[in-house]
Amino acid sequence: MKYQAIDNSLFTENRHKFKNHLKPNSLAVFVSNDIMPTNADGSMGFRQNSDLFYLTGVDQEDTILVIFPDAKDGKHREILFVKETSELISIWEGAKLNKEQATKVSGIEHIYWHHEFEKIMKPFILQCENIYLNSNEHARVHIETETAQVRFNKKLMNAYPLHKYERSAPIMHRIRAIKSTKEIELIQQACDITEKGFRRLLSFIKPGVWEYEIEAELIHEFICNRSQGYAYSPIIASGFNACVLHYVDNNKQCKDGDVILLDVAAEYANYASDMTRCIPVSGKFSKRQKEVYNAVLRVKDAATKLLLPAQTFEKYNKAVGDLMTEELLQLGLITTEDVKKQNANWPAYKKYFMHGTSHFLGLDVHDVGFFTEPIQAGMVFTVEPGIYIREENLGIRLENNILVTTNSQIDLMKNIPVAADEIEELMNSK
Repeated sequence: MKYQAIDNSLFTENRHKFKNHLKPNSLAVFVSNDIMPTNADGSMGFRQNSDLFYLTGVDQEDTILVIFPDAKDGKHREILFVKETSELISIWEGAKLNKEQATKVSGIEHIYWHHEFEKIMKPFILQCENIYLNSNEHARVHIETETAQVRFNKKLMNAYPLHKYERSAPIMHRIRAIKSTKEIELIQQACDITEKGFRRLLSFIKPGVWEYEIEAELIHEFICNRSQGYAYSPIIASGFNACVLHYVDNNKQCKDGDVILLDVAAEYANYASDMTRCIPVSGKFSKRQKEVYNAVLRVKDAATKLLLPAQTFEKYNKAVGDLMTEELLQLGLITTEDVKKQNANWPAYKKYFMHGTSHFLGLDVHDVGFFTEPIQAGMVFTVEPGIYIREENLGIRLENNILVTTNSQIDLMKNIPVAADEIEELMNSK
């Protein structure tokens, strides 16, 4: 991995948090992700299961974590199974973690080889009453591929059908939503790398540049700063493309007079950042473009101040909708009559601002957490309002990453230029 070693106290503490939620005499199992194939003998590369990484820091395939706080021998309360390395593997792929290295990374003392799982684990499984199995229970997920975790769960439940099975996902959603100091530092590092990439663009963008050239500039800067690359598929959308919320083709030439919407950000050590900025191709916004831009910026700044402990998402989204309604009225995009006649389930402002304002951020760009529960200190959210005017070939979205504190917020992207005047000044200060 490109990132620097992480103190294993982070993962030890994360396992402690998880254990506190288990029923007595329970055993929990987490497995690594697959290496997904492409065609012939190709693969997409490896991305670790976020829950397994959160609990171990191990960033390689064929890994299994077992947590059994009430193990009768008092020693095997944490067990890690890793892929056995070999001379052949070291020649062709590079050596995998040995047992000593696996302990150093994870803080787990008892390490076995992956192929030993069934033999080692049978006595422990027979001791326990409940088995916690993990699964991807993200509210927005729709996966047709059978994952390694799903296959493992089926196999274990078939082998031990009389055990009581519990879900780990609700526990993981709860504990991962509150970020530790070390996690915040890693997210901040991802944000700082994103800042470097963005500043690089301000002197690069000009009429005639292609969206994919901008993408190339960013990935260069990200990898040079120990990032694996983009935290998500980059959106580099000029002109009308900015009105397509998930535009990822990035293949249009940027023209004088266009505004480029950049929804691009780096990851670091598997932790995501998530930034959106809008840049005038010519280096200067038109009067209308700046009016819309500043309207979005005002909503972003006001929405950020609403992220406080005990705030509910229902009230938060309602308040942001009211802010956006007022801005759209001032811009002449909707009328007071539109507001009076609006459908409560799809307010008038949704014509120009149709997506949500905030989501959890962490090991996943759309991180886990409960939107049905009040906000708590230690949570990290995006704030990303936007206005999309298809008839004007103009889409503006602005997005920063916000840490909620006990009585306020910390903007993890406060150093990334966002004011329209500052962006113009930096673009023209060659």
